[in-house]
Amino acid sequence: MKLLTMRDLSVRDDLTLFFDGAFDPQARLEHELAPFLLALEEHAGEWMPTLVKGKRQRNYSRDAFWKALEEGRDEDGAIIGLHRTGVPAVSLTLWLMSRRSKLDISLHIQPPTFFADAERSRQFVDLVRAWASRYPTPYAIAHGASDMGLTGYPSFGRDDKTWSLDKFEKVYEVFWLNVFGPALVETVGRERMLSTPAHRVEALPDGSVLLVMWPTATGFASDEARVAQARAHVHLRPELDFDTVLRTLRERSATLAPVEPRFHPDVAQLLSRVVDESAISKRQRTIAGFNTNPPPEPEEWLPANAPLPSDVEDAERERAHYAYLAERLVALLHTDVPSVFDATPESLTDVDFHFWHQGFPERFERWKVDEQAVPAVGAYLGQVLVKNLGGQWIPRKKLEEAQVRVGDRVWLPFLRAHRYMRSTQALLDCSLTQLYRVAERHRSAERPRG
Repeated sequence: MKLLTMRDLSVRDDLTLFFDGAFDPQARLEHELAPFLLALEEHAGEWMPTLVKGKRQRNYSRDAFWKALEEGRDEDGAIIGLHRTGVPAVSLTLWLMSRRSKLDISLHIQPPTFFADAERSRQFVDLVRAWASRYPTPYAIAHGASDMGLTGYPSFGRDDKTWSLDKFEKVYEVFWLNVFGPALVETVGRERMLSTPAHRVEALPDGSVLLVMWPTATGFASDEARVAQARAHVHLRPELDFDTVLRTLRERSATLAPVEPRFHPDVAQLLSRVVDESAISKRQRTIAGFNTNPPPEPEEWLPANAPLPSDVEDAERERAHYAYLAERLVALLHTDVPSVFDATPESLTDVDFHFWHQGFPERFERWKVDEQAVPAVGAYLGQVLVKNLGGQWIPRKKLEEAQVRVGDRVWLPFLRAHRYMRSTQALLDCSLTQLYRVAERHRSAERPRG
């Protein structure tokens, strides 16, 4: 049974709830948490978690929850995960911080379109209302993760020091669902808060106010929803300009509008993996950027009839040295990139992605990159050309001049590696994958000469 991981959450949008509550750490935990479970069981319905994950993974039941709590609890508190592996997929994390009397909830549900149904959305709101009524919160929100990411939540663009001091001292943003704690309500003004133009406005027992912008949790990027969002925000912050707020919201909607990938086939697999790693809020812009700025054609080649002649005394010894250098890359990456053993085109893509994901060129001192990584990468690329395309090494004293003849071209893998390792961006602009695919395309039908 596969649990919804943080990587899964980054690949697709989801309905996200962040709830920072409080509990009494002196009371019995069973007493304090029973309302949390009761509300979940009453209102979750079709997305009710089916698994409890503490130190062990168990099928959900009250007993399983208490066992997980007992196993994972220490003087600082406990962390328990509740999951659902079907559709919709659910990841709910409950943090209990005893020293700070905090009960924090992070909930992610995929896909958010599950809540296009008004009744399901209403039940979700009722769940949050029940939690907020039992566990006082200064601020809680639920919204689409992609749009939330564009707001800069939770700092909303403030520096760390300012954010840590001020927290949520004013209404920086209005989301689909909002719980404003008593302090924030008083800052805005209770009468103003309760007169907010919204789908649902409700005063809670502790002085908090629940605001829900529109009936369903989906459709936040529609123009109708954006107008409602802007009206509510300007109502709560009269000093803001409605047209400016609405324009910003519409710009966010445009940023999130789906963009069809049009990646060059040579690098489509690599760029798709890079896109999947980008923040969901920035994904469409990333796709658009790759569409309009494809990697340049490789320049690290010479015509096969005009190669640099070998200038070494012992060609076989140099070829053995290249094999040794390639093995150094295998030794470096075999744990994180198991396919590096295979020396295939797919291995090159895995290597490209790994180096990009690690930000490798910026992580290490330049001399280490140039003297250790570049020779190993160039040799490995050359060995893949030899193994899979029938290439032949033309050794040279200078590594950057060493070539591999493939069909009607000779390629300079060490020169490619040198350019490849200039920066993290260069890993994409000068990928090993792309050079291999171009070499493959240009290979002539004639058997390469010895």
